[in-house]
Amino acid sequence: MRTPGIVRRGTRLLVRYVRAQPVPFLVSSVGAAIYAGAAVGTTIVLGRVTNNVIVPTFETGRVSSHAVLMTGVALLCVGLLRAMTIVLRRYFAALLTFRTQRQWRRDLAGTYLDVPLKYHRETPTGTLLAHADADIVAASEVLNPLPFSFGVVMLVVFAVISLATVDWALMVVALLLFPGLALVNRAYTRRVEKPLGEIQQRVGQVSRIAHESFDGVLVIKTLGRADDEEARLGEASDQLRQARIAMGRIRGTFEPMIDALPNLGIILLLLIGSWQVSIGRLDTGQVVQAAALFGLLAFPMRVFGFFLQELPRAVVVSSRLDKVMAADREASGSDPGAPQLPDTPLSVRFESVTCRHGDDPAVIDGLDLEVPAGKVVALVGATGSGKSTLCELIPRLVDPESGVVRIGGVDLRDLDPIVVRDAVALVFQESFLFADTVRENVTLGADVSDADLDAAAAVAHAATFVSRLPQGWDTLVGERGVTLSGGQRQRLALTRALLRRPRVLILDDATSAVDPVIEAAILRDLRETLATSTLVVAHRISTIELADSVAFLEEGRIVAQGTHSELLVSDARYAHLVRAYAEGRIGSEGSA
Repeated sequence: MRTPGIVRRGTRLLVRYVRAQPVPFLVSSVGAAIYAGAAVGTTIVLGRVTNNVIVPTFETGRVSSHAVLMTGVALLCVGLLRAMTIVLRRYFAALLTFRTQRQWRRDLAGTYLDVPLKYHRETPTGTLLAHADADIVAASEVLNPLPFSFGVVMLVVFAVISLATVDWALMVVALLLFPGLALVNRAYTRRVEKPLGEIQQRVGQVSRIAHESFDGVLVIKTLGRADDEEARLGEASDQLRQARIAMGRIRGTFEPMIDALPNLGIILLLLIGSWQVSIGRLDTGQVVQAAALFGLLAFPMRVFGFFLQELPRAVVVSSRLDKVMAADREASGSDPGAPQLPDTPLSVRFESVTCRHGDDPAVIDGLDLEVPAGKVVALVGATGSGKSTLCELIPRLVDPESGVVRIGGVDLRDLDPIVVRDAVALVFQESFLFADTVRENVTLGADVSDADLDAAAAVAHAATFVSRLPQGWDTLVGERGVTLSGGQRQRLALTRALLRRPRVLILDDATSAVDPVIEAAILRDLRETLATSTLVVAHRISTIELADSVAFLEEGRIVAQGTHSELLVSDARYAHLVRAYAEGRIGSEGSA
């Protein structure tokens, strides 16, 4: 199927924008239309001034003070009207642009939150940032000159009518000017679509590399990779520069043509007008009026040319954004008859579950496992065995390729995701904290009493170190919580999870940076104070021994299950792995 041209797609895009924000567009367009009428009125006044003031002054050598006064008043009134309409047009055009950008950002943010975790894993962060910033600006910047361009159309109509009242030959010059502009624009739009798409891709690439460099600054510095990263960013920046230079060459060819058209019209008009004056068909004032009209069109034509230049870019970039908006969303909003979960600890059951990431081999392969309600199960396995993927299946951050995951006996797919995530809390090894106060990081804006806050912090063994911070709970932490130690960040993340009173708690190596003594105390307090089912990814013997049972995961399957002491006797591979943990030969990093 043939893709519609830029002009047709651009028209659809503009109609879509205007329908979303009709009032600012209407008001700014009315201002632009009044400005067009006032501008043509200015040329009429200039023509009258030439005939009634300037020419008689040269002929008689005397100046009529009344004529000068009336001329000044007329020019002042027209000038004030033009000034007011300029303010009106610019203000509401900016309002139209910024409201459209705001809506883009809201829709894009909603999409980023609604798409599955797989989308974020497959899309570089720099690309996401480029969409949210540069792409949105490029997709909506065309709206700034849109009302003025509408005013230019009105100006052309008024100018043609005005010229028709002066002389048909001058009107023909004007009528020949605008088809010429249309032909230049058609050639321009055909040339720029592909280069503009390449530029936006290069912008996303530079953003991605820059974000990776900033985010991985510790690795870059410790491994001495600064020069390599600089070279990588320099290469991407050079590719962006080359793409923009190529686009600049195209603009450099067409922009002078757009600027030259009105000036060529003025030259042609003066030639014809001078001849008409010489044969007595026109007077000097009429030629001045016509020349002023063409001179008046020069700047609006430039703005109109800018609008025509921005339209292809807006079409290309909005298409990129629309593809993001069309990404598959997570299932949500189940029907009112969907099952509900009880307010008691919930069992978790995996039935022949298989899960893979993209086209890679299965990470979870036909797995069967049950976490009984109210019990603590330790999940033990080597790096890459599928522990983290198994944890992500329970709150439905990812969906299995086959098999069923049940919570409280109900298939996850039959439950509203909001209900699932209200019942399940997952705490990761890498604890993310916002650049905000400690309180906001654990409450996430929820209305939580100090008593509940202190109780959760006590279980997570965070209360003591929080009380020692300069402003306690109101202490600001740096970006990603860099002002806190790894163990402190993990305990705050656990506090955040406990405040939700989960009925299923998943700790994906969530206490790996905590002192073993404190970790044992945390797990002991969790058992004694929290009514929940707990799945713990464990690497420390003390943690494993506190669990009611242990599930040994190997290559995506549960190959053994029982108590720690039972597995030490019955499974040699488990015993070997646990001994490696005890001797410190295998750490907790890199869980799959």
